[in-house]
Amino acid sequence: MAKAKTYYFCQGCGYQSSSWLGRCPECGKFGTFVEEVVKTSSPASAATKHGSTAESAPKLIQEVTYSETVRIPTHCAEFDRVLGGGIVPGSLLLLGGEPGIGKSTLLLQTALAIHDRKLLYVSGEESEQQIKMRADRIGIGGANCYVVSETVTQRIFEHIDAVHPDLLIIDSIQTVTTGDVDSPAGSVSQIRQCTTEFQHFAKATGVPVLLIGHITKDGTLAGPKVMEHIVDAVLQFEGDRNYGYRILRALKNRFGSTAEIGIFEMMSEGLREVPNPSEFLLSQRDETLSGAAVAATLEGARPMFIEVQALVSSAVYGTPQRNANGFDYRRLSMLLAILEKRCGFKLGAKDVFLNIAGGLRTGDPAIDLAVACSILSSNVDIPISPRICFAAELGLSGEVRPVSRVEQRIAEADRLGFERIFISKYNVKSLDTKRYKINIVAVGVIEEAFRALFA
Repeated sequence: MAKAKTYYFCQGCGYQSSSWLGRCPECGKFGTFVEEVVKTSSPASAATKHGSTAESAPKLIQEVTYSETVRIPTHCAEFDRVLGGGIVPGSLLLLGGEPGIGKSTLLLQTALAIHDRKLLYVSGEESEQQIKMRADRIGIGGANCYVVSETVTQRIFEHIDAVHPDLLIIDSIQTVTTGDVDSPAGSVSQIRQCTTEFQHFAKATGVPVLLIGHITKDGTLAGPKVMEHIVDAVLQFEGDRNYGYRILRALKNRFGSTAEIGIFEMMSEGLREVPNPSEFLLSQRDETLSGAAVAATLEGARPMFIEVQALVSSAVYGTPQRNANGFDYRRLSMLLAILEKRCGFKLGAKDVFLNIAGGLRTGDPAIDLAVACSILSSNVDIPISPRICFAAELGLSGEVRPVSRVEQRIAEADRLGFERIFISKYNVKSLDTKRYKINIVAVGVIEEAFRALFA
């Protein structure tokens, strides 16, 4: 008979202790330990239940053989780009995001689009009728998609044995429980045990498993940190509810790059792919206004053009305000210090507000020159032509530094019809400027860019 014992788990990292602790020795957080009753038993693992009984033996690395893994395409170019070309068989994926952002819609839409595979969609949050209503709204066939509303892993594996799916979707891992742990759904021990069972199942059978996870109020995935180490890929679905656009990015990916992003638009009939991100990152305006500049940035292998908006005004309350939306606040402070020291602009007594249009957050240093020029444009109240873009980094001495893959940025700017692009003069040495119709302006210091724009 199974024995029940009380343990204390850290809600931040999943650290287990036999007694309550005020401070977690693993992550250092205070007041995060909660009491849970765990029923200790030795049940057969999910891997053993599904036919993985082969004993392991060490081999020389030269003796290990493998075949090229054929990925499962999702028939969604944006999703496949983030995954690295498709879903790897036997992988365990975790998709997180805010409530109502569209996680269930994304995975259900993906399940309905894969016609050549048998899928099982397990929901612990919605009934089968609610899933059917969403599927009818999306309007995709999905002849091989099975749905079931279940929360207990033992019964989920029974449904798996009956259906034999090629792909399993669990919505969500916080609602699933296992009989091997005597604690409520969503607790640290339940999430860890259920994730481990699905990992054993995926590795033993080669069936990929997609898990939907909730996030906490500070934006991190709910549950123990060890859950992110168990899964093969951690995907984050984010966006601003006021815009309707959603961004899918990989925080961890064992089978691909974590630099790629996928962009979707939330519509009444589901999520629409956005193959050209510049169509919404560049705002459509009839008249030219000061404080706006276009930056040529890269997200993975994809060039994107984003609009940087700045507002500089006199500080009314004595202490000047600094606010950045979608841009690193500390880097903004550094750029303001460069402009004041190297260009002579007195910005220390002025409020500076910066915004990246479209709700996008970027960390590409090539956006520095566009940020600085947008601030200068707002400060002198002189607009920058929307047919001008920037791709350069700024150094502390005011020099305009080169950026990587500048040829790809220039080619995309030329394709989109920009007239001029400002880059570092150190990037021009390796460029064949005759290949492009766009006028390439090479500058060495920030003062040269200012004179070329506002002289």
